[in-house]
Amino acid sequence: MAVTVSLVALFGLVLFFLLRSKSLGYGAAFIAAMFGFFLASTGAAGPINELAVAVINAIPDL
Repeated sequence: MAVTVSLVALFGLVLFFLLRSKSLGYGAAFIAAMFGFFLASTGAAGPINELAVAVINAIPDL
C-alpha cells in the first residue's frame, strides 16, 4: 500500500511538470497512463502493482 501511494504521488508530480512544460510526447502518455492505473485501481492495477513492486525490489540488486 505504501509503495502504491508513493508511486501515485511520483507519477502525479511527473505528469504535472510534463503538462506545465508542454512536453507531451510518448513519455508523457506513459506517465499519464500509469498515473491513471494506480489512481483508479482498475482491474489492470493488480498486474501493474506487481510489476512496480518487482522493479522496486530489483533496484537494490543492480
